[in-house]
Amino acid sequence: MPLAERGASLKRPPLRFEAYDVLLNAIIRGELAPGEQIKDSQIAARLGLSRTPVREAISRLLDVGLVESKPGVYTRITVPDRTSVLATLKVLRALDDVAVRDAVPAMTPEHIARLREANRMFDEAVRSGDAMRAIGADDGLHAIIVEAAGNPVVARLLQQLHPQIHRILFRKFSSLLGGRDTINHHDELIRLCAAGDADAAAALSAEHWSRLGELIEDLFEGDSLVTGPRSPGAAGPA
Repeated sequence: MPLAERGASLKRPPLRFEAYDVLLNAIIRGELAPGEQIKDSQIAARLGLSRTPVREAISRLLDVGLVESKPGVYTRITVPDRTSVLATLKVLRALDDVAVRDAVPAMTPEHIARLREANRMFDEAVRSGDAMRAIGADDGLHAIIVEAAGNPVVARLLQQLHPQIHRILFRKFSSLLGGRDTINHHDELIRLCAAGDADAAAALSAEHWSRLGELIEDLFEGDSLVTGPRSPGAAGPA
């Protein structure tokens, strides 16, 4: 659990969302490995926090399915289950289809410009080998589409489900090739959005989700999602 250095970097009184972000990033990176037991007292001591924000952070992680708990027995990082992960991916694909189809007709030149800037930031993150920054930039790009769609239910559900898929995206974006594939996908998606072709944009996005499903199958076959990586810093080429 390499969290000791994190507390020193919190320069103001910590809030529960800060503890959540630290723990979420540690799970995504594999620093907190699948199946690893965690204790709020130990985490609080390592981060220099009180137990209250840590408990609240763990509660949020329980809600999004990254932590599981049996009272009086254990609280631990969930081990990804193939059926559950693929089911989550199926729901995300359906939500993405709704978002893209609603967003494209509503897109303005400002939206398109922001999409291009988000993809530029994603490109920079991939080139620098920073998988966590790539995930953030990818989220930012898709958030623009969700914003344009104007559907708060879709936005809320995506926010709930995204953390579960980020463990997979970390492995994908740790590879320069995986990131380059996504950059090209973003470029074509933006082109279709700018052209106002909602059907083609939705079809392209669905194809990309299908490829992610294939990656998930490969990761489970190689046991990578079950064991998880232990990355001490920014991700390099896989």
